[in-house]
Amino acid sequence: MYRDHNCGELNINDVNKNVKLAGWVQRVRNLGSMLFVDLRDQYGITQIVITDEKLKEQMDEIPSESVISVIGNVRERSNKNNKIPTGEIEIDAKEIEVLGKCKNVLPFEINSEKVDISNVKEDLRLQYRYLDLRNDKIHKSILLRSKVMKDLRMEMDNLGFTEIQTPILANSSPEGARDYLVPSRLHAGKFYALPQAPQQFKQLLMVSGFDKYYQIAPCFRDEDPRADRAPGEFYQLDMEMSFATQEDVFAVIEKVIPKVFEENSNYEVTKGPFIRIPYSEAMEKYGIDKPDLRNPLVINDATKLFENTEFNAFKGKTIKYIKVPNGNNQGRKFFDSMGEFAINECEAKGLAWFKSDEQNNLTGGISKFITEDIKNGLDVKPNDAYFFVADEFKKAQKIAGLVRIELGKRLDLIEKNVFKFCWINDFPMYEYNDDEQKVDFNHNPFSMPQGGMEALNNKDPLEILAYQYDLVCNGYELASGAVRNHNPEIMVKAFEIAGYTEDDVKKKFGALYTAFQYGTPPHAGIAPGLDRMVMLIAGTDNIREVIAFPKNKKARDVMMNAPWTVTEKQLKDVHIAITEYEDNDDNE
Repeated sequence: MYRDHNCGELNINDVNKNVKLAGWVQRVRNLGSMLFVDLRDQYGITQIVITDEKLKEQMDEIPSESVISVIGNVRERSNKNNKIPTGEIEIDAKEIEVLGKCKNVLPFEINSEKVDISNVKEDLRLQYRYLDLRNDKIHKSILLRSKVMKDLRMEMDNLGFTEIQTPILANSSPEGARDYLVPSRLHAGKFYALPQAPQQFKQLLMVSGFDKYYQIAPCFRDEDPRADRAPGEFYQLDMEMSFATQEDVFAVIEKVIPKVFEENSNYEVTKGPFIRIPYSEAMEKYGIDKPDLRNPLVINDATKLFENTEFNAFKGKTIKYIKVPNGNNQGRKFFDSMGEFAINECEAKGLAWFKSDEQNNLTGGISKFITEDIKNGLDVKPNDAYFFVADEFKKAQKIAGLVRIELGKRLDLIEKNVFKFCWINDFPMYEYNDDEQKVDFNHNPFSMPQGGMEALNNKDPLEILAYQYDLVCNGYELASGAVRNHNPEIMVKAFEIAGYTEDDVKKKFGALYTAFQYGTPPHAGIAPGLDRMVMLIAGTDNIREVIAFPKNKKARDVMMNAPWTVTEKQLKDVHIAITEYEDNDDNE
């Protein structure tokens, strides 16, 4: 044992004790007659004072970030530092031992007091992630992740859920993203797939008679990275309940998630029951199915008001508008820049606008096309500004949604220090796939359609709603779930509408299809994303900051150099031969 105390626990009550500490040399200050060393470990920093000449000479040969142990006497500091817990004491060093010398120059500065780590090239940080993780901010994010996982497990255990692990080597199934395939050595020409989610397994657990299941599950999807989506692999709090309705799932989440957020942040947290917003309403009011409710702006429809307009750009189009209270104080440059944003970032044809002055007279933009009837219909008030999007229906919604988000940011309208949760429910069961010219599943193929078999037989598929729901927090989709389709006849019919035959269902989802023949309880579940949850609590918008060893923006592990080539023997063992391919790897 190299230490009997950590670097964050000693205080004024320990004065005159002889102690042994160990940690990393964070900083050395040479004042001539004495050296001051900041010794750091996971728990904090303790100041070491060195006056002995031999020890000073020894420290001259020890670079920063080396690991040392120190034996010395605790004494009260003359110049106390109230910024750290150990700021009232220091250690008068008597012995120093080098445990692990830092032999090379650091590839980047990791001391958060000296540099903002976010300014360092991310790939360099990820290449030396073990150094990056020494940075106080990043280190605390990983500790936070550990705490959040413990809290989630405790809450789920308290609610009577059973933690069960499901397989990693699974089967390939069409669940919306590309699978990661694993070739089989024992079964030539056949492949496992890493699970995109434990979807089928958790439903099979319900068939098996387990009442309430959960796990913090690894999921694997070959998707393009985003700032809020980890490439390749991610973790979710996967849960499923037998004999459960949508209301039962909501009740569990509204107990667990706010409590975990409250335990691990000092923000105001929405209490349950959360606001429920049907998907169609979310698209109309916010232009997106993951609205940030901290932004007070909403989207309105003015299509009928402009039916007889003389403004050619609006003729025959869906017209969406956003009213900005007191937006009159923005100059022409602001309105022009918002127009550039809409064209360059949203693929809009333009962004029309006008504003009203203190006397409620209209100025700027398209004000000359605003008749008195339109003005009254828009309920124009003094000093407000109005932004308009004209396009086909779905595109107008989407563009208006992006404009709303950008206005909220630029005008600093986003409410601070708060986590606002809401449910988005009543998703469409199906959507039209323009690429394949057919009806396809909109969200989750295992969901129960609202109205059951009768709806599938008699309604336009594009009008059928599903018992599907998303949990949204501050503009991020935090969880997705559904009441499951546990009836094999309804399951076959639902897939038939999306172009699958009963044989397709048997082949692709054979275990579920067969299991459902043996008595299946109604069941429902959801899966909050762990990585995104920790990202929000940590106050970062980069999900890689809360993952110990993440992939980079190109889905590469630049520290372990993966993915990479394997030997011919390894390929032969799994019955694979590589023919011609283009090597587009830029990290050789």
